Parts: sequence; structure tokens; C-alpha cells
Amino acid sequence: MSFWTRHQIFEKNSIILIVGILLVIAIGGLVEITPLFYLKSTIEAVDGIRPYTPLELAGRNVYIREGCYLCHSQMIRPLRDEVERYGHFSLAAESMYDHPFQWGSKRTGPDLARVGAKYSDDWHVTHLTNPRAIVPQSVMPGYPFLSQTEVDPDTIADHMRTLRTVGTPYTDDQIANAGADMKAQADPDNAGSDAFTKRYAKAVVRNFDGKAGTPTEMDALIAYLQMLGTLVDFKIYNEKANLR
Repeated sequence: MSFWTRHQIFEKNSIILIVGILLVIAIGGLVEITPLFYLKSTIEAVDGIRPYTPLELAGRNVYIREGCYLCHSQMIRPLRDEVERYGHFSLAAESMYDHPFQWGSKRTGPDLARVGAKYSDDWHVTHLTNPRAIVPQSVMPGYPFLSQTEVDPDTIADHMRTLRTVGTPYTDDQIANAGADMKAQADPDNAGSDAFTKRYAKAVVRNFDGKAGTPTEMDALIAYLQMLGTLVDFKIYNEKANLR
């Protein structure tokens, strides 16, 4: 029997075929899985990545509650058309503190992975209140009630504490000051603003909805949107630094 016809052994004997299949799967599994035991992390280390601030986290909760992920993705694929339209492709590290992640699977609206700092706060307020005032053909619903709904600073610490149990590196100091930090980020005149910026690198402090007083869900959602894609400085990012 020639070498090229020996496959008939597998075709004519089901037991040998099954054993061969299991053997190939076992070898393939070992090749795929074994290297993971020697990696400290499967996510590359990237400078600038930090956990969400309390206000950003509250805004992310609003984003999820209102189902924004159903029409907007947060995942730029390494394809030429996507990179030219949205910017640098998404990095795994950028969503390492997302529980759950917001990659999405549908784009009725544009991808939001790099929307941070692309538009002004006033633009976001107008767009979230009445999308058709910005884009007449928009099918996005309006969310005017966000400006009248205050965020709850008393529950955010519990949320941060829960996230810490799944790996988000919130410190005791950050959790203890969660409520105060939420108010400080939305008020540049707040006495705790300096302490807040020390706890959260690159965090922006300003009145996001343009109204003084207790932070609203509009403040929170805009704070979240304005930080998306802004933590990594791609001018100095080295794509080859984390090659394995």
C-alpha cells in the first residue's frame, strides 16, 4: 500500500477514524492552551489605561441601561476602511475594565470607540436631547430626561467594590471617596477637584451638561463618552512592544 492511499485505513475503520480525530483534537488543544499557562496576562500592557472614574462609571451604567450598545459598537477592527474613518484599531487593553464589554455587533449609528474629545459637550447635550437637531435623518431616540435626573452618589461605591472583586484595581481610597469624586469631576470649583485628579490620571474636570448643581445623568453619560478612546496616546504607542 502506497503512502498516499493509507488514508483508506481511516475511511474503512470507524474506530481508527475516531481515535485519529481525538488525537488531532488533543494535539491542537495542547498547542493552543499550553502557552497560556506561561503568560502572566493575555492583554498587552498599555500606558495610560486606568479604571473609570465614579462619574464615568455612572455614565457607562446609563449607556447600558438605555441600550446604546444595540446601535453603537465600540470596536474598531484593523481594516483599512474602519481605521480611516474612526482612527486606530481598538486595543484589548482599552476594554480590560469593561464588565461587560461594549464591543457591540451592530452599527445603526457610528462606532464610539474614539468618540472622546471629538465633539464638544454642548454638541453632546443637544444630540442626546434631540438627535434630529444635529442629524435630521437620525433614528436615534431623544433622552431629554437625563438632564433632569440626578445621579446617585450613594451606590457607586458598592459598584466599584464589586468591580474590584473581578479584577478592576480600585483602591480603598478611591472607593471611600467615590461619592465625593463623582461630584468633584462635574464641578471645577469643588474643593475636592485636586484630590480627584490625583486619584484618576487624565480625568477631565468640568461641568459636562453646562448646568451648575448636583451631577445629572447627562453629566455622567457625557463624561463617559468624552473619555472613550482618549486614554492611549497613539502618537507614542509602540505596536511592536508587546509582540510575543
